Amino acid sequence: MAWQNNQTSGGDFILLDLFHDTQAPWVLFIFTVLALFVALVGNTTIIILIWADSHLHSPMYFLLSQLSFMDLLYISTFVPQMIFAFLSGNHRISFAGCATQLFLFMTLIASECLLLAVMAYDRYVAICHPLRYTIFMRPSVCVLLVVGSWLGALFNALIHVIYTLTLPYCTSRKINHFFCEIPAMLKLVCEDTSQYETGLFVSGIIFLLPPISAIIASYGRILCTVLRIGSSMGLRKTLATCSSHMSVVSLFYGAAMMKYLLPKSYHSSKQDVVVSVFYTILTPALNPLIYSLRNKDVARAFKKVLKNQ
Repeated sequence: MAWQNNQTSGGDFILLDLFHDTQAPWVLFIFTVLALFVALVGNTTIIILIWADSHLHSPMYFLLSQLSFMDLLYISTFVPQMIFAFLSGNHRISFAGCATQLFLFMTLIASECLLLAVMAYDRYVAICHPLRYTIFMRPSVCVLLVVGSWLGALFNALIHVIYTLTLPYCTSRKINHFFCEIPAMLKLVCEDTSQYETGLFVSGIIFLLPPISAIIASYGRILCTVLRIGSSMGLRKTLATCSSHMSVVSLFYGAAMMKYLLPKSYHSSKQDVVVSVFYTILTPALNPLIYSLRNKDVARAFKKVLKNQ
């Protein structure tokens, strides 16, 4: 027991072998590599298109470029390490590496929650207050909103990472997850963590419920405005403009709320892994496809680049 209590810091952790935990490991491996490729190419392409095409120099697309940047960081933080572990058979991760993964994950998931709310607010101002759009969403305001999302997320991540990594870990250093995530790491702690888990739940409420409430309120006002005008053309145009963002919100918030707001009795460790695969691998890969296929401006800019080639 004395040895257990000395495991507060230092030492390697062992991550779950996600691929060999399935009946067809190579199929899942190839799927993950493809998802990584699609995410890297898709999100990089969107960032370059928005930077290069003057028609996309607007608050809406500035925010979209920030979302793509976050998705790039998301998938780059976890998937390359998973691929290396599968090919090498070495599933160990250093204490510093685990701390880095934990910090990046907590920062990215919280900042993306806030950014998606900012994107919904942008659509609300554009549709409900078009004459004031250039005032409410001027460049300085956009930058301030994005920086605020990052700073709030960084502060939250720093608190959780410092507390989690100073806890006393037991003899087993095997994390039943494919990356360092707080709920999985807490199962290795040698003391009662119920109070901290309550704090983690409250943190999840703060970073999930207010943003999703703001998103629902924004789209509710947008719908009311369009219906009040009574234009079927306006309704179709609004749906076309907002459908991409609503799809991304549904994917991301659905998985995050299932993971962090549902009681532990409602989901097993294996279900937690599946949900985590959804928002760390699938969402970053699907987001650029959603925006490129359902957003005419992005599709037009992409076709323009291909034509110039």
